[in-house]
Amino acid sequence: MEENLVKITIKDAIRKLQNKEISVVDLVQAHISQILKNKKLNAYITYDFDLAIEQAKISQSRYDNNTSRMLEGIPIAVKDVFCTKGIRTTAASRMLSNFIPFYESGVTEKLNNHGYIMIGKSNMDEFAMGSTGAYSYFGASINPWKISGDNSELTPGGSSSGSAVAVSSFQSMASIGSDTGGSIRQPASFTGLFGIKPTYSRCSRWGMIAFANSLDQAGVFARNLPDLALVLTCIMGHDKKDYTSSLKPIPNLFDIESSPKDISLAIGRDLLSFVKMNPDLLKMFSDLLDVLIRTGFEVKDVKLHNIEFALSAYYIIASAEASSNLARYDSIKYGVDDFSIEEKSNWDINDLYFNVRTKNFGEEVKRRIMLGSYVLSRSHMEKYYKNAQKIRYCFKKDFKEIFADSDVIILPTTTQTAYPFAKDTENPTDAYYNDIFTIPASLVGLPCMSIPIGKAPNGLPVGIQLIANHFQEDKLFKLAKIITSILNLNLIPKDF
Repeated sequence: MEENLVKITIKDAIRKLQNKEISVVDLVQAHISQILKNKKLNAYITYDFDLAIEQAKISQSRYDNNTSRMLEGIPIAVKDVFCTKGIRTTAASRMLSNFIPFYESGVTEKLNNHGYIMIGKSNMDEFAMGSTGAYSYFGASINPWKISGDNSELTPGGSSSGSAVAVSSFQSMASIGSDTGGSIRQPASFTGLFGIKPTYSRCSRWGMIAFANSLDQAGVFARNLPDLALVLTCIMGHDKKDYTSSLKPIPNLFDIESSPKDISLAIGRDLLSFVKMNPDLLKMFSDLLDVLIRTGFEVKDVKLHNIEFALSAYYIIASAEASSNLARYDSIKYGVDDFSIEEKSNWDINDLYFNVRTKNFGEEVKRRIMLGSYVLSRSHMEKYYKNAQKIRYCFKKDFKEIFADSDVIILPTTTQTAYPFAKDTENPTDAYYNDIFTIPASLVGLPCMSIPIGKAPNGLPVGIQLIANHFQEDKLFKLAKIITSILNLNLIPKDF
């Protein structure tokens, strides 16, 4: 019974709850059991199962009284970068390992208003800085997928590593992540999930611990398209506490019937030729394009200029914003200070800053703070930061031209499938390169989705990325629905 409950869709769960075929407590308890059975995957940092059961009983009373809301009683994981009132929020950092917010983030407040059950705070790369999940103070999340014939532990991608693992291993029905340069799309591809980053400003950033303000955006992981649409609809919308959040109406993501004649596609073949990509993934991508063309889609070749500068521009801008945002963590305003009075007796304020930040920040966060401070320095700002912003503007112009003639850009999500952790720690820039397909759209704030298209010869899942113009998430869902109906996949990790 419990195994069946963790594998049903959100739509089916809500129908069964409305028909009194199951109870909310049964549904939540099944997911708690699944979490406990798979603790080795380290999907979560914090959970409060007693609170989840209490919430389940409240949700059940709403079903009994016919006052249920859109996500009533649905267990959903939340990336530990979103502040949750009265529940520890760490951003996977030692610096915030004892931080308990007194306020609720805009995203989780909307979820509360729709009746969800927060099943736990999911693991992540520290302060959302990373592409593997390895940079967590609480240990790495482990991908439930394995290479055929190899039992090595694989990265689930990052930074929303735990959010992806929780959904792909049936520890939650959906999850909330954040995406700055690919942190939802890349893990979705590595774990066989649907993942979406909506248009920048669609979702509130209030109470989301900041990495890079001009890039960060909340999004969703799910195992199927209707569940993705439902949860995304519930977290979008204006928030008066976030002055950057959009006033535009929420699109209808449910009535999305379409045909190939209604959607024109664009592909950046110059980007494919520039990027060093696994040949198996390139073949899968090319084969899918052939299928779409035979189905009746019009596909145009387009060009993204200055693509060779995309990674550099992104990491300069993101690191600059990170170094500014993380300046507040000094143990005076925020942060752990577990030094003794004796240790601090001869310190001045600079000693305090140095020692607290050295002890409490991980290596990747330190690396990005130093890079950000460097590019913002007076002697280097013109050469690095301002030029990076010029590249960002060039991408904005390119995308504007592309979307004047095309509805959706289709690209690979990643250059490779999931890989063993050890491969990544040898050279961090190798992990940075994995973001080459996701970063251009992030720099411009475009809505993007990764959808699974099958398994590579090594047995691991592969995703493709769909990119639409600002505030046109509905076009992503229309195309994704057509592709998923053609492929008819059901990707599940072995032994799950």
